[in-house]
Amino acid sequence: MKINVADVLDDSRWTGYLSLLIGVTALAIVLDGMDNQLLGTAVPALMEEWKLPRSAFSTPLAMSPLGMMIGGAVGGWFGDRFGRRSAMLLSIFAFALPTAALYFANDIFMLGLLRLLAGLGLGGAMPNATALASEYVPRRRRPFAVTLIIVCVPVGAMLAAFLSARIIPAFGWRPLFLGGGLVPIVFGIVLYAILPESPQFLARRPHRWPELVRLLRRLGHTVDADATFTDLPRRASSSQADTMFRLFSKEFRRDTFALCSAFFFCLLVIYLALQLLVTALKGSGFDQQQASDILGWWNIGGIGGAIVGALIIQRMGSRTTMLALSAIAVLTAFYVTSLPIHPSHRITLLLICFVMGSAINAVQVALYALAAHVYPTEIRGRGLGTVLTVGRVGNVLASYVGIFALDSGGTSAYFAAFGIGMTFVFISIATVRRHIPRDKVD
Repeated sequence: MKINVADVLDDSRWTGYLSLLIGVTALAIVLDGMDNQLLGTAVPALMEEWKLPRSAFSTPLAMSPLGMMIGGAVGGWFGDRFGRRSAMLLSIFAFALPTAALYFANDIFMLGLLRLLAGLGLGGAMPNATALASEYVPRRRRPFAVTLIIVCVPVGAMLAAFLSARIIPAFGWRPLFLGGGLVPIVFGIVLYAILPESPQFLARRPHRWPELVRLLRRLGHTVDADATFTDLPRRASSSQADTMFRLFSKEFRRDTFALCSAFFFCLLVIYLALQLLVTALKGSGFDQQQASDILGWWNIGGIGGAIVGALIIQRMGSRTTMLALSAIAVLTAFYVTSLPIHPSHRITLLLICFVMGSAINAVQVALYALAAHVYPTEIRGRGLGTVLTVGRVGNVLASYVGIFALDSGGTSAYFAAFGIGMTFVFISIATVRRHIPRDKVD
């Protein structure tokens, strides 16, 4: 009996085992998001301890996104070639070890080098976790499942903000990085024991079909021990399916460029907040806990906004939903430029950052689901890795753009950069052709 794994998975039901798989994959991204944001919350303490201006930290802040840019491209290729599971596990250990080693950093060079190494792992984890989530679940639940996985990035960032608000004032910045490295190492060992490979990846390798039979049975399917498998997607694929060129062929060119642009500007804006919001607010008179808590509520807004946005996408499709969220982000970003940024207005600023974080993070999380929808499974890992790699250029530039804005125009120019970036995101999303329509998720 020959089984088309794509059809089986597309029409399957949700099971308890599937919930476990999505849950542990999501937790990996929580840790990814937490480790990624630790330095941004620690910069004010480092400035004070090392007696350096904030401009000295532009390059160390940029090193992690630079590593993520490389890791995203390599990780996507590695996942397509050797398996999503192997790539994700390797990525976890790759970002955890350098993060723990930051406990011993004593100068800018070592700080930047270790963040570069950690970035390689942080960048590789995301495209493979997204691809795994999209390939485990039924088609009708795929956009929402991917969104739930990626929403764990702001969950991790929220944890980083709230933990730093309590740990740094009491114990300093070093224990923050030590814990941020050791916890993912332990989790990676657990994940090695329980996480299976992508069923679609296994279907393309006959020597691993017994493993696929066991996995499909655990997912609730009745499969004969001697079954054979194929992985033909419902949409026809071209002969260039396993090459980078297909991403820029006539079939995908417009969407690839539009997604690259959307990821670039959206990640630039998000990292303006994650890397420098605490620093910007401390420069305006806020203390470490107040500034970190506002960043934490930015991410809480992002979590709620992403989940609500995913639910709306299931009803209205991705185009209308994402354009509306982008418009809200633009309006709130420019509105905050007119406000006095001072601790006496802390609650007002917190509420506005909550709304702005809701909209911006919701757009970013939805972009992962949109990219997973645009590309078929045989190039999904590489497609996600490519658009993320371009997006990471925005990450790299964020620290330079943000510090330039703060030094030249203060907090008003800093928040204006948010609005300008999200305007370009709006235009990019409007350009994408293959949006998730209602009939794909109803």
